[in-house]
Amino acid sequence: MWKDKLGNYLIDVSKYFLTGVFVASLIKDLADMRWLIYVLSGTIAAALLVLGLILTNNKDKK
Repeated sequence: MWKDKLGNYLIDVSKYFLTGVFVASLIKDLADMRWLIYVLSGTIAAALLVLGLILTNNKDKK
């Protein structure tokens, strides 16, 4: 039960993380660090998403 809740939470955090970074980049000009911020935020969001999907996997293990 707690794995499902934690997995859903991580998936939501992943979405909010990407949204926050892209909205912030639209509002403020990040100039030289733009690609570094995109790569780091994309990597962190992908890791959170994968971890969340792993935790919410309900497949029975044999």
